[in-house]
Amino acid sequence: MTIGERIYELRRQRYVSQEELADIMQVSRQSVSKWETDQSYPELDKIAKLAKYFDVSTDYLITGERSNA
Repeated sequence: MTIGERIYELRRQRYVSQEELADIMQVSRQSVSKWETDQSYPELDKIAKLAKYFDVSTDYLITGERSNA
C-alpha cells in the first residue's frame, strides 16, 4: 500500500471529504487528490499534521508499519 492509499483509507474511515481534509491541511482539494493518487507527496510538515489528525504515526503514513509504542 502506498502513502496515497493510506491517506485515502484514513480519510474514508473518518468520513471526511477531500475538500474537508484540504481545509484542515490548508491545501487545495487538488493537492489532496494528488496525494491520494501518488501524483505528488505531502511535504514533511503536512505528513506530521496528517499523522496528528488521523492519530497515527508518521512512520505508518510513510511506510505502513505500525509502531509498538
